[in-house]
Amino acid sequence: MTKAYVFPGQGAQFTGMGKELYDNNADAKQLFDSANDILGFDITDVMFNGSAEDLKQTKITQPAVFLHSVVLAKTMEDFNPSMVAGHSLGEISALVAAGVLSFEDGLKLVSIRAMAMQKACEQNPSTMAAILGLDDTVVEEVCESISDEVVVAANYNCPGQLVISGSNAGVAKACEALLEKGAKRALPLPVGGAFHSPLMQPAREELAAAINNAAFNAPSCPVYQNVSTNAETDPEVIKENLIAQLTAPVKWTQSVQHMMADGASEFIEVGPGRALQGMIKKVDRAMQVSGVS
Repeated sequence: MTKAYVFPGQGAQFTGMGKELYDNNADAKQLFDSANDILGFDITDVMFNGSAEDLKQTKITQPAVFLHSVVLAKTMEDFNPSMVAGHSLGEISALVAAGVLSFEDGLKLVSIRAMAMQKACEQNPSTMAAILGLDDTVVEEVCESISDEVVVAANYNCPGQLVISGSNAGVAKACEALLEKGAKRALPLPVGGAFHSPLMQPAREELAAAINNAAFNAPSCPVYQNVSTNAETDPEVIKENLIAQLTAPVKWTQSVQHMMADGASEFIEVGPGRALQGMIKKVDRAMQVSGVS
């Protein structure tokens, strides 16, 4: 059985996330308490007791989802992946789980990433929208045809679901054109800005400096990255792909397809929510999927 462990990204958060782990596992409690010290504030208090609105702030959401996922992986009895991948933010969780980054360095990078992205969102008011029921090529062509605004294909989540990202006007224009092309729905997403688009360039530059100062080790198993979609094992390549990820699309469909082609027979989502399980089932309905949350 070739087990692929996958880690969710922003949007999977919920009030109370991680509390059961904290209350019932001494190792988990130690990691959560250590995270409060590293971050300089009690993120556990927001995770366990904060409102949905509190948790939705990028600077809170990203470290919260990372923590829930990584603490789960580190306290599982039989965590022995043949391959790992993470969706957007989840890629850093996957890198810590595979031993590429230490827990401390991973959390620091996530915090820097979140703050830099929030700053970029405030500099350039922007948004994202999920396009349902169209071929990827149609969505790409429509985005490319809008030359007076920024709008790009950002998240290839699964067949028939592609998220676009860009300026408010660009996304609005694209949604209108895509509905005319036959999209079943064009849903604006409740996000802070245009993630995985050229508008994240200032955040990418800030994160690149932090990534280049962190120690990257060879992974314990191949990591399938959002940018390349391939099995990566070279720490320098992993580093470059992680930097590129902020302004490049998340090629999740293609990553899952490559993992399946390389022998993945079971996918286990580690962290809050079930979003990745649903996406993987849409890539291959026969695939065995489960979650640890």
